[in-house]
Amino acid sequence: MGLQEVWFVLVAVLFIGYFVLEGFDFGVGMLMPIVGRGSDLPADTRRRVALNTIGPVWDGNEVWLITAGGAMFAAFPEWYATLFSGFYLPLLIILVALIVRICAIEWRSKIDDDKWRQRCDWGIIFGSWVPAILWGVAFANIVRGVAINADKQVESGFFDLLNPYALLGGLTTALVFALHGAVFLALKSADEVREDAVKIAARLAIPAIPVAGGFVLWTQLAYGKGWTWILVAAAAAALIGVVFLTRAEREGWAFVLTCVAVIATVVLLFASLFPNVMPSTLDPAYSLTIENASSSPYTLKVMTWAAAFMTPVVIIYQGWTYWVFRQRISSKQIPASIGLRFKEKTW
Repeated sequence: MGLQEVWFVLVAVLFIGYFVLEGFDFGVGMLMPIVGRGSDLPADTRRRVALNTIGPVWDGNEVWLITAGGAMFAAFPEWYATLFSGFYLPLLIILVALIVRICAIEWRSKIDDDKWRQRCDWGIIFGSWVPAILWGVAFANIVRGVAINADKQVESGFFDLLNPYALLGGLTTALVFALHGAVFLALKSADEVREDAVKIAARLAIPAIPVAGGFVLWTQLAYGKGWTWILVAAAAAALIGVVFLTRAEREGWAFVLTCVAVIATVVLLFASLFPNVMPSTLDPAYSLTIENASSSPYTLKVMTWAAAFMTPVVIIYQGWTYWVFRQRISSKQIPASIGLRFKEKTW
């Protein structure tokens, strides 16, 4: 395996890490309006429980996307340039949604006002649903191919990206991330929030199976390779297993299976793409491949040495973070809102 193949695999691994870890962050945000709704808990309390399950890790999970983008830029600059120019609008929308989500999470507790918190909650919901859908649309189009000309410019517009295959991909990522988040919330919470998250996960698994199954089957039949049938079977078996495990309230194993489903799907997409990085629908000769889109061998060699030293450190540190914050969060651990303590001064 040459360095170009190594870095194609590393970019895939970084996106796998992002979708597995940020996927349940998106899912928790997507479910904030409904989780714990049937309980006696105040809406603010149950939403604070949900946010506290991802509170110590969500910003670290986003680093995987930054690293994946940086690795793509350094290892495959032609891929990066064509992708970000041709997918400018959807990627901009994703970026805006992520910024809104970040601000909403960070600023939600800064003002003790119900309307302020409601606005922040809507920001979190918007910033979770939009990327969850558009990432599926984007990656489905990358695998399907877009209209790349001889100058490596994308000629298709935004609405050309909204084809049936890509829309099914967006619906798949939205449902799978919502399921992933519900299972994570059940794993990390207690009391009424956990009970409700288990019920939501069991319900979400039912539509997720045919939708995700249809998408991975379409991907396999249209773009897959012989050995990638294993990935289709793994994704399908994992989602089916989630149904039984959530009903049995074995959320730990259910979370493992949602991770398996996400990993199998992303590996299927990258395996179907290889050796291309962006196929052209105009002429296969115009497609970007790991050969014509990569940096020089020296650049790849320097990057490989840097990755060999830094990647284990990052993984160990993030694993330690998850270990420290491994306990369940209960509504009893959520203190009442503290009013603003500013008083008007009289002289």
